Amino acid sequence: MRGSLWQLGQSITRRLAQADKKAITRRYFASEADLKKTVLYDFHVAHGGKMVPFAGWSMPIQYKDSIMDSTINCRQNGGLFDVSHMCGLSLKGKDCVPFLEKLVIADVAGLAHGTGTLTVFTNEKGGAIDDSVITKVKDDHIYLVVNAGCRDKDLAHIEEHMKAFKAKGGDVSWHIHDERSLLALQGPLAAPVLQHLTKDDLSKLYFGEFRILDINGATCFLTRTGYTGEDGFEISVPSENAEDLAKAILEKSEGKVRLTGLGARDSLRLEAGLC
Repeated sequence: MRGSLWQLGQSITRRLAQADKKAITRRYFASEADLKKTVLYDFHVAHGGKMVPFAGWSMPIQYKDSIMDSTINCRQNGGLFDVSHMCGLSLKGKDCVPFLEKLVIADVAGLAHGTGTLTVFTNEKGGAIDDSVITKVKDDHIYLVVNAGCRDKDLAHIEEHMKAFKAKGGDVSWHIHDERSLLALQGPLAAPVLQHLTKDDLSKLYFGEFRILDINGATCFLTRTGYTGEDGFEISVPSENAEDLAKAILEKSEGKVRLTGLGARDSLRLEAGLC
């Protein structure tokens, strides 16, 4: 059975590796002038990133190595992904938990401080709007990340309901973290490499847990999570520190952790059974 699953995973990876670049980018149409760029855009290009339109952003589909090689390297060593096209935001106020519970299916009140879960935003009829990872930092602070392709729709939905909630006396506000970038470090070397860059003991940060800590001299939001089926972290870092952090991670790995693009991210999540 294990051999069959491996063969299936390899088959998926080969198809992605052989796919025509235009076919992959048909998901979102945009002219080059219309595309937004992450803070790391020039960094990607300098490292051989092949940039394609994705959800209104110019993002690396792969680098100098093939999608298959990137996928295998992430499984065996590690991959560093720029996922700054996704939207991080904070909800604050004494009523932020009951407010969010009106919008998602998760038991937000039942989450312990510093823990999170994958959930779904729903409309009034129970239909799905988008999925999101939410973290209960404290009772008066929720941190969440929404998908790039649904950003405008998600934010409009939150804002509409927040206005109605506040009109009834609810105490909640929000901040969109446009001042931050988001990196995903995934694979078996993720923890040992990142441990070189922080004094906090990462062995005590378990899957789904969240901390605010210093990494490579910058105050980061760190969540032990990912979308590859591997152990790893999502790191929200001030944008002015993003390139230095990316360089430090690659350097500390001694070349074993590689920059990895959206193509390998797709094959990794499909192998892991993630939608």
